[in-house]
Amino acid sequence: MFDFYPQLKQRFDALRTRAEFFSLRYVRESGQYLSVRKHVAEPPSFNHDQGAMLTVRINGVEAYAATNDLSQAGLQAALERAEAQASLIAPHTLLDLSQEPVSGERADYCSPNLDQPFPTLSECFELLSAESAAVPNDERLVSWDVGLGLNLVEQIYLNSAGAELRQAQRFVYPGMSVTAYDGHDSQTRSLGRDNFGQQGGADVISRCGLIGAAPQVADQALQLLLAANAPQGKRDLLLMPDQMILQIHESIGHPLELDRILGDERNYAGTSFVKTSDFGHLQYGSKLLNVTFDPTLPEELASYSHDDDGTPARKEYLIREGLLLRPLGGALSQFRSGLEGVANSRACGWNRPPIDRMANLNVEPGEQSMQQLIGGIESGILMATNRSWSIDDARNKFQFGCEWGQLIENGELKGVVKNPNYRGISEQFWRSLSAVGDASTFKVLGTPNCGKGEPNQVIRVGHASPACVFRDIDVFGGDA
Repeated sequence: MFDFYPQLKQRFDALRTRAEFFSLRYVRESGQYLSVRKHVAEPPSFNHDQGAMLTVRINGVEAYAATNDLSQAGLQAALERAEAQASLIAPHTLLDLSQEPVSGERADYCSPNLDQPFPTLSECFELLSAESAAVPNDERLVSWDVGLGLNLVEQIYLNSAGAELRQAQRFVYPGMSVTAYDGHDSQTRSLGRDNFGQQGGADVISRCGLIGAAPQVADQALQLLLAANAPQGKRDLLLMPDQMILQIHESIGHPLELDRILGDERNYAGTSFVKTSDFGHLQYGSKLLNVTFDPTLPEELASYSHDDDGTPARKEYLIREGLLLRPLGGALSQFRSGLEGVANSRACGWNRPPIDRMANLNVEPGEQSMQQLIGGIESGILMATNRSWSIDDARNKFQFGCEWGQLIENGELKGVVKNPNYRGISEQFWRSLSAVGDASTFKVLGTPNCGKGEPNQVIRVGHASPACVFRDIDVFGGDA
């Protein structure tokens, strides 16, 4: 761990520049993805990448250059390219960053259980093969796969103000899916995959519930095949945590990214219905809605001590009792806007600049058990596990579909329904929040696949949430 640090620090100290401030961010990443499909092990996928980005500030102008040549000469050449870039853009710059604060922090951060060995390649394949073999023998079960992703990331940030920040993290992504087909319709039920990822070791596989899950996942795929379509009309909606994470991501996370609010993403990923004047004034949701930026949960995907600009990370309320308080804006966006943000300047790798990204964005637990949530619904529907999503450029009007649905009548769970979907408008939807599950319903989840920026950056995002109830939501099924 951090074996390259002494050489890198020595080379950083030897760099020569005319900049009043400069920094180096080194990233080394390796990963693997293993999969067993219908009892057959697929070829494993491996990746390894490393490099560094050099950033300079000259007369209030910032510029950067990246390189995978980590020799003294390679780093010096990248630094000089950044200096040349700063000179080129100086006549056209819109911001004077001379007074933007810089970090002088020193800290180390490691994922939990990072010192514990991870199962070997053969052991992982044995685990996946055993789970694949546990899928029942039913001719309607036409496809299934069990997968396990693993990423190791080491990052070192150094700057001329004395910052020395080192992070070593391991990200684990277990999952499986089973598809059933009866000659007319097909239905898929999944566990984990794109909505479950955590930091840690083999313990993540256990927390996901992958081991021993195959019979239940297969049975639920068959139940969906036999089920009626979800009904259409206004109903109360109980969203389980693995669907809440998409709802949080799309209708709170992206709208609150401050660079998007300031207009940076208009030609690519859209805008936001939120305005800078809304902070401290907009009632974003009901008084039951409490949303935090929280980098302190060790197992959550985007837990860290400092962001990629060196800003120390701490838990902050973005929305409290429904009132919008704070955007997802890192140091540069805070400087531009005058708003207080959070430590969420993040890059997907060594050759991308940090931008405002969601990190750990969580809905805080409430006070109701799952039994109480269900018991308080007269006519409703439970939905779980995202299957489809669509939302407009301003992250306002949306339509989401789920894999799993169950009717709720007079406070009791009833039959399974397939193709459950719902739609709404972000503010109105969150203002309809009528009940929030307690800690027993709270789950730490996350996705590795959030895309944003030009050039594109795909990054990991953590979301944790309890189950939640929303009143009078427009729901519909496959017949609509």
